[in-house]
Amino acid sequence: MCDAPLEIITLGHPVLRQMAQPVEHIHAPEIQQLIDQLIALADHSNGVGIAASQVGIPLQIMIIASHPTPRYPAAPSMPPTALINPQIVACSDAIDVDWEGCLSVPNCRAQVPRHRDVTVVYRDRTGAERTIEFTGFIARIFQHEYDHFQGIVFPDRIQTPESMVSEAVYQQILANAAPSTPNS
Repeated sequence: MCDAPLEIITLGHPVLRQMAQPVEHIHAPEIQQLIDQLIALADHSNGVGIAASQVGIPLQIMIIASHPTPRYPAAPSMPPTALINPQIVACSDAIDVDWEGCLSVPNCRAQVPRHRDVTVVYRDRTGAERTIEFTGFIARIFQHEYDHFQGIVFPDRIQTPESMVSEAVYQQILANAAPSTPNS
């Protein structure tokens, strides 16, 4: 790791298909710097999450930074949160199918099945162990980023190839689904 700005790698780069390794020294300056850089990159890219693998560093670090964006206008807001070496300890039987995209798979969207709820144990950036239950959209973000640790990208999860659309078509779908304003 170095001081050079991080760049998002895209589908086809071999690191996206590698297993991410656990972080051993959370307090190391280069790990803390990487966390800060990932948070900044997610913000700059208007992403709601990012994994270290997406910048070519196969370590088990993810950032969840849910907030409304043009791609996810109904996303809940939460402060950017670093999850290090997370493990899923429980997940709901309920599955939701909803739209996803990925900074590493630009200009594509698809409907992806995900568990509605997941309970996760992880280390925060101070090294403290935390347990949290994510639900709905934030559970979706977590599962998406967790997949990056396994070398999985969202197109691997789609049920039918027809569910994959371009960003332009996705934006048309969003515009057509927007609730209409009642006339007074």
